[in-house]
Amino acid sequence: MSSLREYLAQKRAALLARRAASAESGGGPVPLRATVTAEGRSGVRRIRIRDFQILSDSGPDFAGYDLGPGSPELQAGVLGSCVTHIFLIKAAELEVPVDALSVDVRAEYDPRAQSPDTTDIPVYPQNFRYEVHLDSPASDEELARLHAEVERVCPILNLIRNPQDITGTIVRVGA
Repeated sequence: MSSLREYLAQKRAALLARRAASAESGGGPVPLRATVTAEGRSGVRRIRIRDFQILSDSGPDFAGYDLGPGSPELQAGVLGSCVTHIFLIKAAELEVPVDALSVDVRAEYDPRAQSPDTTDIPVYPQNFRYEVHLDSPASDEELARLHAEVERVCPILNLIRNPQDITGTIVRVGA
């Protein structure tokens, strides 16, 4: 079984090849798409991204079946996944040896915010924080530089820190 350090060598080669290909083609934005449907009798949300499916559900206290995480929980997971991936990318790029890596993400969400008479409670998850558990022989200075780079370029971390406008429309279907 290959070690994480061996994987980082593969990641570095892939990163450099991807950057070279992007430079040759002129690069540009990559479209992202997810389609979510509410399942008939259960209300389970089926998230489809490329050829993958993820279930999102509520707990029984909110008429769900607890078949998957709720949206605020998924957001914490997405942040953790992105921070972890960017740590791997930047460790490969900076050639920082890593033997083990995990990220613990925490946040709070207050469901009282959805009540019509509650205006002082944010309607979004808040107080996001993450803790990186890293096994590495690298120096403290190398790890600080790695962390700074992750903080600088992690897309989801920066999206949460610097929200943007999102537009939504309704398209009537059926009768």
